[in-house]
Amino acid sequence: MLERGTKTVTDQRWAIDIDHDQIANAQIVAAPEPELPEGAIEVTIDLYAMTANNVTYAVFGKPLGLFGNDQGYWDFFAERDAPGRLPVWGFATVSRSHHEGVPVGTRLYGYFPMASHAVLMPGRVGPHGFTDMTPRRTTLPVIYNQYQRIDALGDYRAQDHDYWPVFRPLFLTGWLIADLLEDESDYGAQQVLVASASSKTAIGLAYALGQRSARPRIVGLTSAGNAAYVGSLGLYDEVVTYDAIGAMDAGKTSAMVDMAGNAQVAASVHNHFGDALKASIVVGKSHWDSADDGTAMAGPARQMFFAPGRSEKRIGEWGPDKFRQKLEAAWLGFADLAPRLLGIEKRAGADAALAAYRETVEGKADAKTGLVITP
Repeated sequence: MLERGTKTVTDQRWAIDIDHDQIANAQIVAAPEPELPEGAIEVTIDLYAMTANNVTYAVFGKPLGLFGNDQGYWDFFAERDAPGRLPVWGFATVSRSHHEGVPVGTRLYGYFPMASHAVLMPGRVGPHGFTDMTPRRTTLPVIYNQYQRIDALGDYRAQDHDYWPVFRPLFLTGWLIADLLEDESDYGAQQVLVASASSKTAIGLAYALGQRSARPRIVGLTSAGNAAYVGSLGLYDEVVTYDAIGAMDAGKTSAMVDMAGNAQVAASVHNHFGDALKASIVVGKSHWDSADDGTAMAGPARQMFFAPGRSEKRIGEWGPDKFRQKLEAAWLGFADLAPRLLGIEKRAGADAALAAYRETVEGKADAKTGLVITP
């Protein structure tokens, strides 16, 4: 039985199992030390973030065509017939190694399971890090399989440490959406409507759009409870609550970026703007229990944005070095703002990890806080 509620829990080996079909059903399980294969490493997870984006990973855990094959997010850290292990972004330290290129003590940033430890199989090892070559992961998007050495990150600063897992992966997504919008001339829209404007991906998008010299108006759509916070960010030209969508100028050409996948909000926007809505981009599904009733909506077909696909496109066009340089410059500008945008709340141990997951799945997490866990 796993001991809980004491500081010693962080010294124990644990993981959280999640039901594939009912993602709110999760439990802590003991994770005995496995035998380490030749060429493998084991890492001790030091810190990770819990955000609404992780709920999207759980929703798309089962194969739903997102990756273009018969795989989903559960396939990163568990076999198909095992309970789900939620992917999270964070930092870890190599604690055991059977790979001479990745010695014990190496500190890494990347994609880990919601657990105290993880076994990885390094390949393509270089000065910046490596790619995990665990067989089931080789057919998954490579961006999730890359692990970077912290001391080789050009845009890592110690002062930003706690904000990295909270914002860095979501800022990347927001930055890539802004790149898509610019590439598509904003679909001819005068304004971009950002649904779930308090989300961290939305904040990254709003910042990236705001850096353009010529840009559309940036409108944040949010709940009444988050409206004051979203307005205080200073990143949106206007903040509109969901219940006020019907009062907006329906003739103004618009593009919507939907971070939460809330079917009711999407229907309100589509049916209000109609043909003036030039694009409707779906990014996440944190409102996993907001069912689409299948009712036809006015306006354009909704299109799914997939950050790994967009990043691979740009890396192919720009080359990896230019892509990295552009991203690093953008991130450093944003990172200077991060402490003003939200505070960090740290929690420790397995019980805290499970509670944080449940709060996030239930939509109870505070938008004004970045939640980080030290296993």
